Formats: sequence, C-alpha cells, structure tokens
Amino acid sequence: MTERPQTARVVIIGGGVVGCSVAYHLTKLGWTDVVLLERKQLTSGTTWHAAGLIAQLRATANMTRLAKYSQELYGALEAETGVATGFKRCGSITVALTEERREEIFRQAAMARAFGVEIEEIDPTEVKARYPHLNIDGVTAGVWLPKDGQGDPANIALALAKGARQRGAIIQERTKVTGLTRQGRRVTGVDWQSDDGAEQGHIACDMIVNCAGMWGREVGRMAGVNVPLHACEHFYIVTEAIPDLTQMPVLRVPDECAYFKEDAGKILLGAFEPNAKPWGMSGIPDSFEFDQLPEDFDHFEPILETAVHRMPMLAEAGIHTFFNGPESFTPDDAYHLGLAPEMDNVWVAAGFNSIGIQSAGGAGMALAQWMQDGAKPFDLGDVDISRMQPFQGNKHYLFERSKETLGLLYADHFPYRQKATARGIRRSPFHHLLAERGAVFGEVAGWERANWFATAGQDPSYHYSWKRQNWFENSAAEHRAVRENVGLYDMSSFGKIRVEGPDAEAFLNQIGGGDFSVPVGKIVYTQFLNSRGGIEADVTVTRLSETSYLVVTPAATRLADQTWMERHKGNHNVVLLDLTAAEGVLAVMGPNARKLMERVSPNDFTNATNPFGTAQEIEIGMGLARAHRVTYVGELGWEIYVSCDMAAHVFDTLYEAGQDLGLTLCGLHMMESCRLEKGFRHFGHDITCEDHVVDAGLGFAVKVDKGCDFIGREAVIERKMTGPKKRLLQFRLTDSEPLLFHNEPILRNGEYVGYLSSGGYGHTLGGAIGLGYVACDGENAADVLASDYQIDVCGTRVRAEVSLRPMYDPKSERVKR
Repeated sequence: MTERPQTARVVIIGGGVVGCSVAYHLTKLGWTDVVLLERKQLTSGTTWHAAGLIAQLRATANMTRLAKYSQELYGALEAETGVATGFKRCGSITVALTEERREEIFRQAAMARAFGVEIEEIDPTEVKARYPHLNIDGVTAGVWLPKDGQGDPANIALALAKGARQRGAIIQERTKVTGLTRQGRRVTGVDWQSDDGAEQGHIACDMIVNCAGMWGREVGRMAGVNVPLHACEHFYIVTEAIPDLTQMPVLRVPDECAYFKEDAGKILLGAFEPNAKPWGMSGIPDSFEFDQLPEDFDHFEPILETAVHRMPMLAEAGIHTFFNGPESFTPDDAYHLGLAPEMDNVWVAAGFNSIGIQSAGGAGMALAQWMQDGAKPFDLGDVDISRMQPFQGNKHYLFERSKETLGLLYADHFPYRQKATARGIRRSPFHHLLAERGAVFGEVAGWERANWFATAGQDPSYHYSWKRQNWFENSAAEHRAVRENVGLYDMSSFGKIRVEGPDAEAFLNQIGGGDFSVPVGKIVYTQFLNSRGGIEADVTVTRLSETSYLVVTPAATRLADQTWMERHKGNHNVVLLDLTAAEGVLAVMGPNARKLMERVSPNDFTNATNPFGTAQEIEIGMGLARAHRVTYVGELGWEIYVSCDMAAHVFDTLYEAGQDLGLTLCGLHMMESCRLEKGFRHFGHDITCEDHVVDAGLGFAVKVDKGCDFIGREAVIERKMTGPKKRLLQFRLTDSEPLLFHNEPILRNGEYVGYLSSGGYGHTLGGAIGLGYVACDGENAADVLASDYQIDVCGTRVRAEVSLRPMYDPKSERVKR
C-alpha cells in the first residue's frame, strides 16, 4: 500500500463515483495535492450496485446542464483512461399511461428543447416501434431522448479514479476516517485508521469534501455540519438471459413505478415504489462492503406483477438475481452540494437520491470549479447544501420523510405538489387560528404556511392536476380581495436576521448594494451581490436604531443568506442573530388596509407620517407591534411584526375589526399571483447568483454613488455603462385558458431564445403570467419589445404580450396612495 501522506490541500472522504469525480475534476483544474480516502474498496458502498442509467433531462436548466455534462464526459472517459466504462448511447423512452402524465412528459419535452436537449414526443405506435416488447395497452404517449444511455457504474467510477491518479491524486483504500480536528469554523486535519486496525495517522489539510454517500450524515457530524440524508432499500431484479434480446433503449414507466434496462441479453427491472423502506436506523454496520440486504419479495411483488403485464416476455424469463441494496435519499429529493454553512472549509457532495451515476460527472465538475474560484460557477440553488434547515438532520424526521422521497422520483410531478410525510414541525403563532378557519397548508423549509383557504363544505386538501386545481377559484377570490378590498395573511416564515453592533451600518454598506446610511425607521430594498454583480440575496433591511437593523429574507434562504453575511463580516464589530421564530408577521394588504389599521391602532398611518418604505412602533389592540409599510403584492399595505406572546391577540384584534369591512383571509398562492402581475422578482427563480442585478431590472436598488465600496460595485458600474446583456421580461398569454408554471420555452420571432423563470395566473390581468430572460446584447429595449413572442405550453405555441414595466400598476401608484 502506498504510504499515506501527512499533509494535503484537500482530503476527499468516500470513494464512490461522486468522490472519484470530485478528485478527477480537481486534478483536471491543476490541483495535485489531492487525497481520497475510502474506508473499504472504491465503489463498495452504493456505486457498485447502481443501475447505471444516464439521462440528461432534469427538472431545471442547471440540473439539466450538469446531467448533459455527465453523459458527454462518460462518452469520452474510456478513450482518456483506457478503462472500459460500458457507456452506450442507447437512448431512452419514458411512457405515460394517463392524460396527466402525458401533459407532464410533454411539458418536460418542451422544457428540454429550451435547455438544448435533443428530445421527441412520440405516440403509442412510435413507442411500440422503438420498443416492440412493450405492451402499449393504456399508453397515451411517450418521449424519446436519443442521446440518453447506460453504463457500468463501477467502471465509470474507476475510470474517474484512474484519471485523477494520472494527474497526481493519491487514492487510499482500506482507510477509514475516524475523526476530524477542528479549529473554530475550520477543519484542520483528518484522523484515519487502516481497515485491519494495524495503522493509524493524521493528515493535516486545508479543506475536506464529504463524499461519504449514505455515511454522509455521520461524517458531517464529525465536522460539525448538517448533512440530512437517510438510506432506503432499493430493489431490482435481473432476468436470466432472454434469447435473441438485442440492445434496447432504457425504458421508464413511471405510472407503474418501474424502469427497464437491457444488459447483456438480460432485462433489469427496477422500482421506485410509493412507500419505501428506510434502512440503517441504528447505523450502517462497520463491515459493510459490497453488501446486499435481505430479499423482500412481498414488497417487490406488486411492481413485478404490473411489469409482467407491461412486458409480457418477463413471464417466460427466469429470475437470475433479486437484488436489494441501500441508497441514500434527502428530504427534498435533491442532492447536497457545496460549502457547508456551519464551517468555512467543509465541502459536501452526497445524497444523490438514486441518480448518482448520471449526476456525478456534472456535480464533480461544478463543485471543483466552486472550490477553485471560491464562487459558484452558476446557480446551484437547487442542490446547495445551505438550503437544508438544521432540524432536517433529525433522525426521526429523516426516517419518516425517506419513506416518501424514494417514490417521489417516479410520482406525478404536479405543480404545487406538497410533501405528505414529516409535516407540522415548524408552525407560526397563527397556525392554529388559520387552521380553524379553513387554511390548507404547504411547506417551505419545514414551515407550515397557509397557501389557500377552503370554503365551508369544501375538501380542505389539494387535488393535484396540470389543469386548474381545486383551489384555483379560492385563490382567485383571495386575489380579488387584496386587489379590491383588504386581505390578511401570514408571513411569519420569512427569515428575520438582526444585525446588531456599532459597525452595523458600515458592515451592511459593504455587503449590500443599497445605501444603509438612512434614518431610523427607513426600509431599504436591495440585493447582496457577488463580485460579478450576480444576486446572492434579495432582501429588505429596516433600520431599527443607530446600531441595529433587521434583514428580511425568503424563508428558504434564511440560512444561506445569514451564512453569506457571516462569511463577509471581516473585522466589523457586529453580531448576527436569527430572530425568525421570535416574531409573527401578519400582512394587511389592499385598498382598505389603512382603514383597518386605523380601527385597531391609535397611531398615524398617513403618508405624511408613515410613507411607503418606512416602519414605526405601534400600539395595536392592547398590545405592541411594529408596522412596516412595504408590499410584495403591489397594493397599499403593512406587514405587522409582533412578538410571539402577543401574536394571537393581534390576529384576533385585526380579524374582528375587519369583519364588517369584508376582510378576507388569504394564502400564499394569492401572494404569488399578485407579485407576478406586479413583476416582482422571486429569488431562486427570477434572480439568482448568475443573474446580473442590472439585467434583472433591479439596478435602481443598487447605489453605486453611496460613498463607499461594496461587493459587486465595479461589475454594476460596468454593466450600467454597457447596458444589459439580457432583460427580464413580463409575459401575458393572450389566450386565457393555458396555465404557466415555470421553465416553459420562450420563442422570439419563431426561434427558441430562453424559458420562463416563473409563472402563474394573473386573475386581474386575465391570463397566465410569466417572467423570463431574453438576450439583448447590443439591442435597445424598443427592439426587444417589438418582436413577436410565443410561449411553448406543452408543445403548443401560445402568443404572449410582453412588457419591461409591470403590466399591473406600472407607476406603483396604488402602493403609495
């Protein structure tokens, strides 16, 4: 065995396909001081028994970008390393058995074209022609991706490992990490022990990468970081050889939870059943290496029965192998990638939800580039480890959620679909009051949030569809209440970060694009930028005192935003406190919002005393609160911040006072439709770290002349001089029937030019509304707007009106009246 080094620039923990990919890509960038430690043998955890399906199409543009990179990499890896990867571009077919699934896969096909993926919608006859063994009874449609493929998972990993070794990486097998040494927010070294216990040692290092797969949570705990994942049993069978069976495309029948792969004249049938079996609740045995789990034919039998009907030749084929092996799953079915928020040199690439082979190439490339540059190469918000909340590392929570997440891979991916398991964990102080009045809740970052309100006698649950769902008219009524009268809704889940200290103003002026040298009570809307002018956070910041500010962020990004702030504190004398759970927030919005506020408080809510963009301490009912005059729905209104002990009293006070005004309780689906009509941006969809703040139309929120430097200032000045390279446009379908969600392709003068970053229905504007970027380098705004635009909705091109200014209240007169 090669002598283990005593120092390294980076130590990668875990020798599955992901760890090998990270090592491969770091050495490709010129890193030579790379050490990979594997507790047993390379690929011996999950990689060795993976099915090896390699698909390009994922749910978002950047995830598709990474999957495409993987299949392109694997296609060339054998020539580079001499290791046979078994990679074949045999193509793939996904078939639908219902009209709802047909719409889903056709919408995916439209999205794929916008992402540059070669794809074709096919009818049942064409499905049969490409896969003659398939019983097409009940098949409504299919999609064909000719460049998808399959490969040998273990050999792909070994090829990546060989490529890394050829460029200087040291890969040590039979070397278990037993501990990590830490100093503050940094890991300083790795303790190891040989498999036989005869040797042990320590490697001092600059950073580590946790690629430990289903051991990732435990390795994370060693490093003081949260890596929420849980192993589940994953089943497949391999038939005996079938005479005259030739190479076939990969076939997915998600409505029957099954996938089929031809391999050496045999068929591999795998399943993602709706109710999965978590595994390893008491820990994974230390001896685990190329291990299988006990068979559970009763659990798999319903899948097999359906598969035999779908693929009749299976009835004649003997079963050669019944395989059950563990794979790790995350709470939201997205893998974990990036710099862990709790530490400054601990990186994570783990929890790949049974798509590790097709994801590993792209994930390794993206993480290596992030490590090299100290910044994300592009938006990775879908998989950024900082999206995970601390409570999601709870073992009981992971056990319950993992039962669902495995099956969700092949479930209908309906818009607005909510997780069903491990719910009710984070509740606002208004939760019970809303539930009593018909609230139907969704979940974001563990928070239960009222999304819509059921009427008397209506089933208070989601009935999912790609058409108008059962809550459509409920949300429309809530929308109209806010536009025409007054609505009340709960915003307590939004992140609240208090910045306290003598350097608070200077600190915020350094990390934020706005000018924070403002009077007490002033609210500043702005962005935190990276050095490229991309948007790291979209926030409102309220000055509470000379030394104190409140930063309000989206619920899902509170941890990421606070981590960004912590990492840029420098020598500023400030403290950052998460106060999200300390205050409840009720939004009072609509033309009659002032009238309601005046009924419950003696304070002055006129424009003279409390103009738009200011906050004041108020008496309300018999309690105290703070009223922020801001809006995310484009109407006159206030957000009422109240300590949790008085939250129920304030709700009762407002609700009772509003009864004869026609006050309507509203959900966050209403907020989404209203903000789309107003053209307000949504972080994570319309604005991300790779979207320049000027291109996003938010240059007004960045003050380059505020008298001090700030992160991204030079990039903003440069882009303001050259003009935007793309513009975020607002679209309204001229046909009022089709629905938009996001990722629908944009056509300009008949050519695909992009896709919608967000979409929904504009009940006031009378049609579906979307936001999306269109390239305009060197073009003026008039030329961009003068084009003819269409949106591809499930394969049908629908004409769209387009605007740079908000289609609803473009001068914002309603919010300031």
